[in-house]
Amino acid sequence: VFCFSDPRTDPWPLVYSPLPVTLLFAFYLFVVALGPFCMRWRKPLKLRGLLVAYNLAMMTLSSYMFYEFLVTSILGDYSYLCQPVDYSRSELGMRMARACWWFFFSKVIELLDTVFFILRKKPEQVTFLHVYHHGTMLFNWWSGVKYVPGGQAFFIGMLNSFVHIFMYGYYALASLGPEMHHYLWWKRYLTIMQLCQFVAIAAHSSYNLFTECPFPDGFNIAVFLYILSLIVLFLHFYYRTYIRGKQ
Repeated sequence: VFCFSDPRTDPWPLVYSPLPVTLLFAFYLFVVALGPFCMRWRKPLKLRGLLVAYNLAMMTLSSYMFYEFLVTSILGDYSYLCQPVDYSRSELGMRMARACWWFFFSKVIELLDTVFFILRKKPEQVTFLHVYHHGTMLFNWWSGVKYVPGGQAFFIGMLNSFVHIFMYGYYALASLGPEMHHYLWWKRYLTIMQLCQFVAIAAHSSYNLFTECPFPDGFNIAVFLYILSLIVLFLHFYYRTYIRGKQ
């Protein structure tokens, strides 16, 4: 199953070929590499109104995706232990596939996070973790929507959408200016929430490697290895920011 694209999602925007996302990723790396150089002699842009609107829009989109994943999984009686992909054109199967596409498309939009950091001349925010996470999620979910739009994959999208509601809520408050910093004491707990999400996804994907489940093992292995890399990188970020930083 994993070797063949899903005929339902194959003709959808950005899915039909790897070329659009590859070009998008190449352009993203081009901006990351040359953006700071282009901003070198310019003053940082404020972008307060744009950032507030963007973060609130992403918070709304994340809420919508979380709702779609949750409600569709409940209506379809989805299993959290083993859920094969519904490749039929049933109403629920198509609804879940559309939720997966929206989640993939949200990863395209999230590349703007990096652009805003560069325009505001905040190079310390454009770390390896930041670029690695944004770039790889683009390809991960392109392959997810093309080959397995639904099934086990819904759990990853649902969890990540839930976390992003709080993450973009935090960014929206932060973009209002220094006067809001007093209300942003919970940044550390946001990072802990992200780490808990990764641990849950690792446990979820690894479980099916030891059980008989009609969901592609290749996808679960790829998710498990990728999530391990994020756990390592986020633990390093947590140590550097909240433990070594405090010392």
